[in-house]
Amino acid sequence: MSDSSDPTAPITRIKTPMRLDYRVTAGSNRARFLRALVDGKIFGQRCTQCKKVYVPPRGCCPTCGISDSESVELADHGTVTTFALINIPFDNQAFQLPYGAAAILLDGADLPLLHLLNNVPVEEIRMGLRVKAVWGPDPKPTLETIQWFEASGEPDADYDSYKEHL
Repeated sequence: MSDSSDPTAPITRIKTPMRLDYRVTAGSNRARFLRALVDGKIFGQRCTQCKKVYVPPRGCCPTCGISDSESVELADHGTVTTFALINIPFDNQAFQLPYGAAAILLDGADLPLLHLLNNVPVEEIRMGLRVKAVWGPDPKPTLETIQWFEASGEPDADYDSYKEHL
């Protein structure tokens, strides 16, 4: 976009439609995680060496680099470790503005899961907020099967319980 009265003015902005189509192969560990979501379960992976639990599963431990791991069922409750407030409108936004997106440390996990918050007034979103998953009515092998997380009504988590996961 430029000043239309000056044909030599530099173009500072351009609006152009764009689309990216791509296909991702889940792999066996991620596929197991996605299939479990259909049954209303969340599975992570525990490293047999350092004992850290990752969700979604990685296939190999990002800390130790080994692929030896065990599957672990996790709770659908957790703690907000960090968050962002979404205030800028965009196409296909998930909820009425403003709303939150958060890193949620599920109970039993060592790595937060990124997801959306809903039914929580933005002024009440905070680190340590205890949340629970809201499952959709039509489960599919996708993280969208969890529609969002909302406040669980539990007391806030103590900072020391999640400070290593920020």
